[in-house]
Amino acid sequence: MKFEHVMAAFVAEPWAIQREKLGVLADIIVARVEGEKLFSTEFAAAVSDARASEIADTDGNVAVIPVYGVLADKMDAFSAMSGGTSYAGIKKALHSALANQDVKAIVLDVNSPGGSVPGTEELATEIRSLRGGEKPIVAQVNSLAASAAYWIASSADEIVVTPSGRAGSIGVYTAHDDISAALEKRGIKRTYISAGKYKVEGNETEPLGKDALAHIQDGVNRSYNRFVAAVAEGRGTTVGKVEDGFGSGRVFYAEALLDRGMADRIATLEQTLERFGAVTQPAYVRRVKAANVAKAEAAHSLAAKMQAGEQITKREFENGIRGLMGLTGSEAERAARLYLKADQGEPDVDADAAALAAVERLLTEAKTFKI
Repeated sequence: MKFEHVMAAFVAEPWAIQREKLGVLADIIVARVEGEKLFSTEFAAAVSDARASEIADTDGNVAVIPVYGVLADKMDAFSAMSGGTSYAGIKKALHSALANQDVKAIVLDVNSPGGSVPGTEELATEIRSLRGGEKPIVAQVNSLAASAAYWIASSADEIVVTPSGRAGSIGVYTAHDDISAALEKRGIKRTYISAGKYKVEGNETEPLGKDALAHIQDGVNRSYNRFVAAVAEGRGTTVGKVEDGFGSGRVFYAEALLDRGMADRIATLEQTLERFGAVTQPAYVRRVKAANVAKAEAAHSLAAKMQAGEQITKREFENGIRGLMGLTGSEAERAARLYLKADQGEPDVDADAAALAAVERLLTEAKTFKI
């Protein structure tokens, strides 16, 4: 592999990111230094998309700010190619949304494995200084807020996680690659000529010494302690609770996040936007969903009343049986008359017997339905 020093400098940065994601980024670096190149049109498109992701879209009265991909202090060629977002861009979009009189709420749409430590603390501090006002700042985990992304999310007024979402990965790390054996194999012996006792300590051409390791560990510990303290302040808890109960580097799914106090509610992005007055679906779709919800509630109510042995009206039976069996209005009305033996008119013995038997079977199941 050529240009080992490029890789060494890359992994030596302090990272608040999922370990496996950093491995993918390292593979991109390897491909680049070994000669693989993006076409100029692809590169331009990548930069354009990354810049566009730093602009807040307004959906009704809600500003949606993307927090996507690998996070970095400022957008550069590498972060653009990785589909990431810059802290500077998020801050600019946040200020713009707050200054917009039409915006009533701000949603950080988070889907990120984390990113570099520099810039994270500053953005998180800025968000905390702006929350609690007339315009709520909501971090929507959609569907990953890991490491630096959770650091940012924890600073919002509220954390909402989509049902399949994950968050956490509270931790910081860096790495040191000793490439001396690889250089020796290629007949290369590098000598650093420096002034300053520690100027080249921890370089990649020699094993990592104890003093250098301790110094690097101190830096990692400093970033980690600031990370934990920021999460504790953002979530209104103690540093000890964050260290003991927030996973120590693990990520958790939605239900566990609520149990641990790492999130406030479970909802999709659409549900969050609608909660603040945004219209996210066509009218027909909203009507269908509302009708289905009403049917499910009616079926639930009918099953509950039957379990309790309570009296059921004809209307309650009709609505409930429609939800349980998917009947049309006329079919549900006929079933109610048969079951409740009310206003039956002239009976059709064979048809009525079969229909009534089907209703009886379903209601027997409904009586044992677990509410």
